[in-house]
Amino acid sequence: MDAVLNVVLPVFGIMLAGYLVGRFNVLGESSGEALSAFVYYVSLPALFVVSMSRVEISEIFNVQYLLATGGGMLATFAVAMLIATYAFPNRLAALGLSGLTAIFSNTGYMGFPILLLAFGDQATLPGVIATVMNGTVVLAVATVIIEIDLNQKSGGLAILRNAFLGVFKSPLVLSALAGLLFSGIGLPLTGAIATFCDLLAATAGPCALFAMGLFMVGRSFTAGAGEISVLILLKLIFQPIITAWLAYGVMDMAPMWAASAVIMAALPTGALAFVLAQRYGIYTQRSTAVIMISTVVSVVTLTVLLNLLGIS
Repeated sequence: MDAVLNVVLPVFGIMLAGYLVGRFNVLGESSGEALSAFVYYVSLPALFVVSMSRVEISEIFNVQYLLATGGGMLATFAVAMLIATYAFPNRLAALGLSGLTAIFSNTGYMGFPILLLAFGDQATLPGVIATVMNGTVVLAVATVIIEIDLNQKSGGLAILRNAFLGVFKSPLVLSALAGLLFSGIGLPLTGAIATFCDLLAATAGPCALFAMGLFMVGRSFTAGAGEISVLILLKLIFQPIITAWLAYGVMDMAPMWAASAVIMAALPTGALAFVLAQRYGIYTQRSTAVIMISTVVSVVTLTVLLNLLGIS
């Protein structure tokens, strides 16, 4: 538990710092929106470009790992959407963000440290693959769903056209694809450009977490408690169980890869779910509450999981 606490406490501490700064109005009323916009349009694109450019595309295609990780995400997303549709009805964009909140793991600030703690440098690649899936596939799917909702008045094929245009206008998706393109053509980012991107990229996680804290000032942590509880259960319990079944039962993966898939699935919800919600002004309170509460609860669930996996 001490090892997990050392990873979780700094993450939660940044959120708490943002909340306290907002509570005493140190930065002004519009600071949260400005900081969130900075993350969405500047620091996250820099992070995605430089991170994806350093990934060997050929190494991403570990089929069993992709199927276990992606299958766990897909099953959890479908269940989250189904439950929300009937138990917590809302507009399509909110349902999509509900599904995103249930599957989007905090791979960068929690996943990597825990994997390295468990398996050392050999676990870097599973962490990278999970991050690439989050940054490209998961974000793109969520953005498509949101854009379909926002373009419902267009009708017919225009809905799909506008939805996909919305995806390819997203700075997050564009920057991820640009990074993969640089990697694919063997054009590494070096020198001043790499340093520039690295400096901006380093601000993405802390600023997103801080912006969440600012956002929660004056808002209830308990509003929608039933829906929030369901999403946390799906994220911390259901997704890792499905992933474990696929990794160990269906495909009998190599132990390190199987355990890595389950650990990445068991992480709390990442701050980017809030950033996307804030960008569209939809589902922000629910996503923020899930991120904050799941981060705290994950101290227990991750500790239990690591012991079940025989990692100490």
